[in-house]
Amino acid sequence: MSTEKTVSSQSPSAMNLKNTPYKIMVTGSTGFIGSRLISNLTKNGYLVKGMSRKKILSTSKVKYVQADVFNPQEIECALSGVDVAYYLLHSMEGNKEEWKEFANREKIQAQNFLKAATNAGVKRIIYLGGLVNDSLSLSPHMKSRKEVGEILASGNIPVTELRASLIIGAQGGSYAMLRYLVERLPVMVCPSWVKSLAQPIAVDDVIEYLRGCMEKPETSGNIYEIGGPDKITYEELMRVYAKYLGKKLFVIQIPFLTTRLSSYWVDLITPVKASLARPLIDSLVHDTVVTDDKISKIIPLSLKSVIESIDVATKEIRENPPPTPLKEERTGFIINQKLLMASLFAMAILGTTYYWLDDRSELFEPVWMIAGILWYVAIIFAIIFIKSKTRLGFLIGGLVSWITLAFWLFDNFYVLFDVSLIVDQPNELITIRNFIWTGLSAIAVFASHNTFHKVIDYQFKGKPI
Repeated sequence: MSTEKTVSSQSPSAMNLKNTPYKIMVTGSTGFIGSRLISNLTKNGYLVKGMSRKKILSTSKVKYVQADVFNPQEIECALSGVDVAYYLLHSMEGNKEEWKEFANREKIQAQNFLKAATNAGVKRIIYLGGLVNDSLSLSPHMKSRKEVGEILASGNIPVTELRASLIIGAQGGSYAMLRYLVERLPVMVCPSWVKSLAQPIAVDDVIEYLRGCMEKPETSGNIYEIGGPDKITYEELMRVYAKYLGKKLFVIQIPFLTTRLSSYWVDLITPVKASLARPLIDSLVHDTVVTDDKISKIIPLSLKSVIESIDVATKEIRENPPPTPLKEERTGFIINQKLLMASLFAMAILGTTYYWLDDRSELFEPVWMIAGILWYVAIIFAIIFIKSKTRLGFLIGGLVSWITLAFWLFDNFYVLFDVSLIVDQPNELITIRNFIWTGLSAIAVFASHNTFHKVIDYQFKGKPI
């Protein structure tokens, strides 16, 4: 896996890069990989540039430059004086319309960057892509990652491409999916992709490879596959994490569950948006294992095992949780969450009065009994998922609340129109109860609306939920 542009003699040495400040550029400097790489490089004596779309204050070791990758002039200006550029950009997130065009956006980004780097006189590009099996039909996400590497390598600048398997690290999308799914669901309904093999690699090991490639001129112009020491399926990975937490995990496999449906499920259960979950899940459809570990001879590392990677990531996110919303906003979310749970619990208790206060025999017919059982099951599921702060819980809670509100209003329809819409007219006691409980279900509707749209922002990500 090499190109014709391996020009070791022209590659800037690590010593020269240390002696001449700001010769290294890290794109995506505030992202999951970029921020860690900058920290690693500065700890090892390098003064670097960090490129970001937003304005960031520079430090004594990092000069931040603001540039939009869709503006070639801004990128070229940012790359001025740079010898080695790390390409760590992607375009998977954003709104629905942006996500649909992510492959085209990534193609334009790569083309703009290559042109700007060429004009700025950049001597090397180091790119982090994804591990792909060239013999298989690739998912849109993995196909785009591969094409980005090909675009960058199509110019005259030597490119070192690292193709990584699943990366485990705090704030990483794949780790977030794993963490929230296992923590929140004792029973996992999964598609067939959970049987695909991967070689999960710790994010710190990825960072060491990225720095090592820069410091080893012989890596210039080559493609390397990187992964951890363990070959493991995603299902096994979830079980390992469940065991790490001291939990039992039951997995039910459903072959017809597509990646699109899986991404919506992840969106409802975890804070990972469907726009990011879907390409991540797409990349799990095929095995992502290392077939050529030649980089281990050039950059020998003591790679972390899966359990070591999980332990490091979990401890890090507990010790340094992401910034949380303002205290007043968090308090409002918690109040609405508890209010919804209490309202649903009260609805379940008060709903039993249909069976000991109501004198209508129709309510004991099979169809109404089945409907009542389903209603109680929905309330139980809603409370369980609401307690775990999942959008699915607030969605179910809202639907149950709306249905209950409509039922009690329809049951009292005869009061205004002298016509019964459901069964026979209720007695006076049930009529009064229906009006009182309509207010209760209205409170539940209000609370579910307030929480459903805010739950991702108000997640408590610093500890298992």
